[in-house]
Amino acid sequence: VTDVRLARDRGSDGALLRALSILEAVADSNGASAKEIAAITDLPLPTVYRVVRLLVAEDYLVHLRSEHRFELGFKVHHLATSLHRQLGVPPVVRAEVARLHADLGAAAYWTVYRGSNVVVAYIADSPEAPRIRLLDFGLHEGAHGTAFGKVMLAGMTPAQRREYLDAHGMPAMTPTTITSAEELEEHLEKVSRVGIAWEYEEFQPGLVCAAVGARDAAGRMVGSVAVSGGPGLRRHEPEVERALRAAASRVSRCLRGRDA
Repeated sequence: VTDVRLARDRGSDGALLRALSILEAVADSNGASAKEIAAITDLPLPTVYRVVRLLVAEDYLVHLRSEHRFELGFKVHHLATSLHRQLGVPPVVRAEVARLHADLGAAAYWTVYRGSNVVVAYIADSPEAPRIRLLDFGLHEGAHGTAFGKVMLAGMTPAQRREYLDAHGMPAMTPTTITSAEELEEHLEKVSRVGIAWEYEEFQPGLVCAAVGARDAAGRMVGSVAVSGGPGLRRHEPEVERALRAAASRVSRCLRGRDA
């Protein structure tokens, strides 16, 4: 949840952050009462009541009076739909990600650049092959510890990479996460050379990921296809690499066709 405590007395900025923190609290809690929102956000209860009334009036929240709870309103759905549309994952790319999931029995992903961030734009998974825990559409943290993030970092210029890492840092997510900029540069040089990134329990314990980049007509890295699974995925590295390279090649052809 957004930390608003330092912004409470900053006029309109503080009011905006309070509203956003309340929306996040309701979203993360799958609905919440005013008292629960106050506890989550550390905002005074009168402030919560005042802000939720405004959010309900504008359809960003709905008040379930019989349950004494608030849930997300329909305008939030509109924002989410617009975000998916703006990311614009082509049907061919969606089909390739779904094919990776089906063929390898692993959760599969498509990631892209969005501004200065690396974001997850599409996921194909199932109860038998679930996505990375806590990872969802739009995630843009921890690129230095994920295979798809490493591919995308390798596709940046050195200046872009420094800017990204200065903004996001390199926190240790597990004992094996690379946290040294020099070590990461060496690792990314290898990723660029071999054309595939692997990570072994660097993002989450017990998790293995692999990714290959996709390029547009100008040869620029624009996205990556990736899969994740348990440690057993390492036993199938040749099969995983072949599938990822083939999928990335087909996606690249699709993207080059769109650019033509």
